[in-house]
Parts: sequence; C-alpha cells; structure tokens
Amino acid sequence: MDGEPHAQSNSSSIRSLEPRRGIELAGLGLVAALAAAMVGFVALDWLRHVLSPAALLFEQFLIAGMWLDYYLGTNVFQHAFMWRQIATGVCIGIVAPLVGTYLVHRQMALIGETLAHTAFAGVAVGLIFIGLTGWNGSLLWIALVVGVLGALAVQWLTEHTTAFGDVPIAIMLTGSFAVGTLLISWGRSSMSIAIDIEGYLFGNLSVVTADGARMMAILSVAVVAVVAATYKQLLFITFDEQAARVARLNVRWYNTLLIVMTAVVVVGAMQVLGVILVAGMLVIPVATASQLARSFRETLYCSILFGQCAVLGGFALALGLDLPSGGSIIVVAILFYLSAIFLSDRSATAISMH
Repeated sequence: MDGEPHAQSNSSSIRSLEPRRGIELAGLGLVAALAAAMVGFVALDWLRHVLSPAALLFEQFLIAGMWLDYYLGTNVFQHAFMWRQIATGVCIGIVAPLVGTYLVHRQMALIGETLAHTAFAGVAVGLIFIGLTGWNGSLLWIALVVGVLGALAVQWLTEHTTAFGDVPIAIMLTGSFAVGTLLISWGRSSMSIAIDIEGYLFGNLSVVTADGARMMAILSVAVVAVVAATYKQLLFITFDEQAARVARLNVRWYNTLLIVMTAVVVVGAMQVLGVILVAGMLVIPVATASQLARSFRETLYCSILFGQCAVLGGFALALGLDLPSGGSIIVVAILFYLSAIFLSDRSATAISMH
C-alpha cells in the first residue's frame, strides 16, 4: 500500500513528460527537414552549372521563393544569395550548439573564442597568400587550415605546458589575434589589399558566398556524422575522463577530435557571426537548454532548437532593421536565455511547493 502513492507519482511524472518530449521531437523533425532542404539547395546551387535537372530544380526553388515573397510581402526569398545565407545560418544553428554542448559540460567555453581568433589569423594569412600568389579561392579554406592547426596547437600546449588552468588558451587567444592584426596591417600597407574586416569581426550576411555556403554545408554534414558515430565515447569522456582512461578509451584522440570539430564549426560560423561573437553560439543555446532540460541528451536536443530559433530570429531582425547578423543572432539568443531563467525559476518554485 505504501508503494502505491509513489508508483502513482512516478506514472504521473512520466505522463507529464510525454507532451514535452513530443514537442521536442517535433521541433527536431522540423529542424532536420529545414536543414535537409537547405543542404539540398546548396547542392543544387553547386550542380546547376553541370547538370540540367539540377538547374531546373534550382529554378523551381527560386520560383517557390517568389511565391513566398508574394504572400509575406517581402523581397527576400526569390534571390539565390539570400537562400545561401539562410542555408549557412541553418547549418550553424545545428552544429554550433551540437559541439558546444560538449564544450560547456567540460567547462571549455573559452576554447571557442580562442579558435575564433585563430581563424581570424587564418583570414589574415589568406589575404597575404592571395596577395602574393593571385589565388582566386575562398579565404575560408585557408582560415580552416589555420584554424585546425591552431586547434592542434592549443591541444599540444594544454598537454605540455606547466601553466595553470586555461592560461595556454588565453595566450593562444591573444597571440593569434595579435598575429592577425599585424598581418592585415602589413598586407594593407605593402600590397594594397582591400577587404571588409568588419564583416569578419562582427558578422555580415554579405560575407557569405556560394563557396562559403558550400563549405558550411559540407562541414556540417561531416560534424553531425562524426558526433553521431562517437556520441557514446564523447559522452563518457565528458563526464568521467579518468574512468574513460581506465576503460582504455583513447582519450587524447577524442579530445583532439572535439577541438578540431570546434575549429571547423568556428571557421564556418565566422562568416555570419564574426570572430568576436562566434563563441556565443557555442555557449548561449546550451546554457539556455541547461536551464530547462533534465538530461544531457535533452540538453543536446533543446540547444539545437534554441540555436535554430536564435539564428532565424536574428536573421529576421538583421534583415528588417538592416543590422549586423552576428549581433542580431546573439541578442536573440540571450533573450531566449533570460526567458529560460525566468521559466526555470518559476518551475522550480512550483515543484518545491507540490
């Protein structure tokens, strides 16, 4: 008899979670469908010059955008460049919180900021390389190479330095940004190189090119695939690294994998969010989800939902008011975070009372 109230309480608790799980799964389904459509658009944009069916489907996509503009009273969705920007943002809204969930739970939030500054140095290296060789490719590919090398350097410094805590990360952060500013200053004076540095610092939708959208789509698919394949191992190391070592997991390899994925995400997101703000997308949606979620997996799912809402809301704000995309997305993300704090406090009070 004494166990009956407890059993009834558990069953009612489970029933109360069912609508919440349904909403989360429905939201993830919508995000997955949107991401698939955007990756498909980027693929069509790439293939339309060599395949007639791809060109036809691409035109149909833009026609659908014209109808969407007609019903919404906008002049946005009929343009290919705008869909590239939206596709890039949608990918960022998925992979940044996905990787950020592991970083936040491992108390490595500062690493995103460090790798963003390293990527900025990569942009500077790319400028010098283009000025010297006349190469006509995207700066982001060079920034990606430099960013990954910077990630490996951070990992090496962390393992071999005698400094305490996150001192090596702070040194790498300031050092890479200093190198970037020096190279850009030298390139401007010696080679007359012109580039919109503010776009890379604060984020700008005009920075997104067809190459940039394509790179972000490819990297996003790769990151999602790697996280799906190594989810259990990364989870084990995140919560108990010592036990993972005892279980003979290659902790060093998985740590390197995580930091390289972070560099990949940061470089791709830099074109929309900017160097200064890109780390916010790794942290804020995860912090928002942590206020409401009850498990790591739920935090992971909810952070993707909040990240996607922040990106789409930030895009709407940036386009409507002609504002920088990076600041708009981060402000919307912070509003979600503050709302989550309010809701979680209210929920905690209700639970403690009953």
